Amino acid sequence: MFRRILVGSRFFILIAVTGSLVAAFITMVLGAIAVITSTLKVLQARDLGVKGVKILAVDVLQIVDIFLVSTVLYIMALGLYELFVDPGLPVPGWLKIGTLDDLKERLVAVVVVMLSVSFLAYVVDLKTGWSILDVGIATAAVLAGLGVFFKLAKH
Repeated sequence: MFRRILVGSRFFILIAVTGSLVAAFITMVLGAIAVITSTLKVLQARDLGVKGVKILAVDVLQIVDIFLVSTVLYIMALGLYELFVDPGLPVPGWLKIGTLDDLKERLVAVVVVMLSVSFLAYVVDLKTGWSILDVGIATAAVLAGLGVFFKLAKH
């Protein structure tokens, strides 16, 4: 009896899967709206010179970050579903999740890209001198730490 309860309880993960899918969808739609809004803002200002394009470039980089968050949420939803409900879910090979460690690796890989995009957006929008060094060192430290973590985790 207790065994059946435990086996059936795995379906509670559907709450997290549904929440992640809804959040991924909403974030993706808001990202698309942000693309349109940002483009219209530059076009309405009629600033198609370097300054306007730079503003648009920074906005687009930050919007890419929004899409990456949406991607993380989507990967999390698929991964949790695959782990707890249906291991035979038809997904591309690179998205096959067999263990919780596989899911963590996929998520951390997207977080690394998000850090890179955030750093790039910061650099493009930078108005002061030396603070870029601080941000660069901090980002490099986080990326190095993640690299060491994964190197050690695979052995």
